[in-house]
Amino acid sequence: MSIIRIDTVFNIDLEFEAAPFQKRLLAYLIDLALLLFYMFTMQYAFDQDFGLGSIENEPMNILLIVLPMFVYSLVTEVAMNGQTIGKKMMKIRVISFDGGEPTLGQYIIRWISKFFEWPLLFGFLFLPTPLNSVVLYLFITGMLGIVVIIIIAVTKKNQRLGDIAAGTVLVKTKTDFTVNDTVFMNISNDNYKVMFPEVMRLSDNDINTIKSVLTQARKNDNLDVGRRVEYKIKDVLNIRSDLYTIDFLDKLLEDYNYLATKE
Repeated sequence: MSIIRIDTVFNIDLEFEAAPFQKRLLAYLIDLALLLFYMFTMQYAFDQDFGLGSIENEPMNILLIVLPMFVYSLVTEVAMNGQTIGKKMMKIRVISFDGGEPTLGQYIIRWISKFFEWPLLFGFLFLPTPLNSVVLYLFITGMLGIVVIIIIAVTKKNQRLGDIAAGTVLVKTKTDFTVNDTVFMNISNDNYKVMFPEVMRLSDNDINTIKSVLTQARKNDNLDVGRRVEYKIKDVLNIRSDLYTIDFLDKLLEDYNYLATKE
């Protein structure tokens, strides 16, 4: 089992299990199969049902077939908190180097860097009859995939070039990543009392890190990391509290969510 240690903004190391190669490969193949199914289905519908298979209708093909395929990984990772459909099925996801969810900018950098991994899409974009050359495109994709595999194998944290550029890494998750794993909390009590308004001085990355620390502390029944984060936060924000460590961090997240929704 490969363990990835991530140094957070609080100088606390969080441990994550690196996504196994076979899971990454299967996730990629699942996503590729979905894209191919979409492409063939839409192209057949255009040619047979709507009569839009001629070169004059190429802009329509690009808009309704190529574009959705092209933005698939970006849209799904942003919407599904670091997971495509393939990644979700394989229970792996993308996280930031601070231990939290990547920012939109990080997702975009990962997505842009995939251009050489998907020659199938570029062939479809620039040639009028791409379906006749799918086998060739898949072969080229496989060859470039070997390069990606080598890069993943030799990098310290098993990263693609896109992950290195974006500051992200792919890790294993044993449970589905839901809204409960994010910093979002539904604070619906109109009489809610804020205890630490200073929490708004923390960045989104700081809040994500606090959530990650809490999750790991509960999972591993280890409060040492939580206490270190607690002391660091109290020092940075210059606040005092007699709350138990877990309760203190929970209250910080609740205050943040309440105040953020009131802005």
